[in-house]
Amino acid sequence: MEISASSNIVTIKGNIKNISDLSDIRGIIESVKARYTNIILNIEDSISITSSVIGYLNKLVLKDGIRLEMNIGNKQLLSLIEELNLAETFNAKTI
Repeated sequence: MEISASSNIVTIKGNIKNISDLSDIRGIIESVKARYTNIILNIEDSISITSSVIGYLNKLVLKDGIRLEMNIGNKQLLSLIEELNLAETFNAKTI
């Protein structure tokens, strides 16, 4: 997995699949969160997302008050987010 940030846009390439990915995602998003209250998260091609990342993103929106816009490149991942009833919370849509 590769992650990068430019202003309030965070881009993830590759699969989100292990605990170290959470650490990388959290580190980047926390630095963006220090400057912005609206974060655009582009998940270009991951086919999965760990429950720990979902939990972190949920906390980001519900507890920290961050407006998240999630753009997802893989239809299966978008379906998962929808099945978990998080599409509205994460403002999730396809790229």
